Formats: sequence, C-alpha cells, structure tokens
Amino acid sequence: MTAEEWEIILLSLRVSIVAVLATMPLAFGFAWLLARGRFPGKLLLDALVHLPLVLPPVVTGWLLLIAFGANGPAGRWLADWFGVSFMFRWTGAALAAAVMALPLMVRAMRLSIEAVDRRLEGAARTLGASPARVFFSITLPLAAPGLLAGAVLGFARSIGEFGATITFVSNIPGETRTIPIAIYSALQIPGNEAAVTRLAAIAVLLSLGALVLSEVLARRMGQGKGGHVL
Repeated sequence: MTAEEWEIILLSLRVSIVAVLATMPLAFGFAWLLARGRFPGKLLLDALVHLPLVLPPVVTGWLLLIAFGANGPAGRWLADWFGVSFMFRWTGAALAAAVMALPLMVRAMRLSIEAVDRRLEGAARTLGASPARVFFSITLPLAAPGLLAGAVLGFARSIGEFGATITFVSNIPGETRTIPIAIYSALQIPGNEAAVTRLAAIAVLLSLGALVLSEVLARRMGQGKGGHVL
C-alpha cells in the first residue's frame, strides 16, 4: 500500500464514522416516529425518509448542491451565521454519505423498536415506572442490538458512497477522494490495475465485515428467528 492509498482509506473511514455518528440521533428519531407514531402524513414521511434508496445518487448529490451550495438557502445560511461550508470539503462528503445511509439506518432501527415487547413496557408502567425510566431501562436495552446494527449498516453504505459525493463535493485528492472515487479515478489511468485491486479489496473487506457484524447484532435481538435487517 502506498502513502496515498493509506490517506484515501483513512479519509474514507473518517467520512463514514462522522456520517454515522451525526446521523444516529436523526435516524433514531425517524425510526421512533415511524414505529410508534400515529399522525397524518406518516406514509409520506416514510416515503421521504427512504427516498435516497430509490433515487439516483447523482440526483441526491445535485439536490444537496442546490440546498448546501454557496448560493443555496441552507449553504448561505450556514456560511453567514456559522462560517461553515460543505463545498469541496470532506465534511461535504460526510453529509452526502449521511443522506445516503439514513434510510438503511432508519429501517434497521425501526424494526428493532417494533420488536420490543410492548407488554413489558405496559407492566413497568403499571408498577409506577415513569416513561423515561421505561425507555432507558426496558425499551433502549432491548432495541440496542438493532440500533447498533443500523449504525453498522450505515457505515457500510457510507464506505461505498460514490454518486452523491462526486456530484456534491467533486473529486479532490486528500479532501473528498474516498475509496470509490479513488477507484474510479484509477480506472481512468492505464496500468493502474494493481491500485484498483488493492482499494477494491479494502472496500470489499470493510463492507463485508460490516454486513456480517450487522447480521450478528440482528440475531442477538431475536430477529434471526423471524426476519433480518438486510
């Protein structure tokens, strides 16, 4: 492995980890609403959350460019008030990865929340436990393996993210060139097959390890008997 390839791998890990950590609270909130909530527009919210799964990634990147670009409403507001810009920076790559990972994370978390036995929560409430105590002592521990499985799936999706990232923050070495973009760039240069093979092998190993770990976590929460998060 060359120094440049190690830099690409470390950047990909940083982008994926930040994307998952930043998305976790939002994904959990959506998962909770979709699993337990009863409100008008729930079907529409469900469709919007899962839209990045079926939308072409290039379209997702273009929408991010419109919203968070230098002249976009969110991008201009963040720049004026906080001096934050996502354009052509690794944080923009993390944002694109987070958007693409969100549906998978919500799906896994929603299944884990729905799998929690509501009778246990009801019994605790009849014994005088407050809603907060029921949540932290029963709901959260029982759903925890599924929540972690969702985070691992989100990490795997972030590692493989390409279309939205290259559309939103381009292909800048050392800043936004993650593993998939580096493989694409290497394929454009004749004689770079060895570098492509090394980076592709790393991507396969990371993604495969994440998928195996998510399945192990899903089985631990009991979904292995009746379903899987994948």
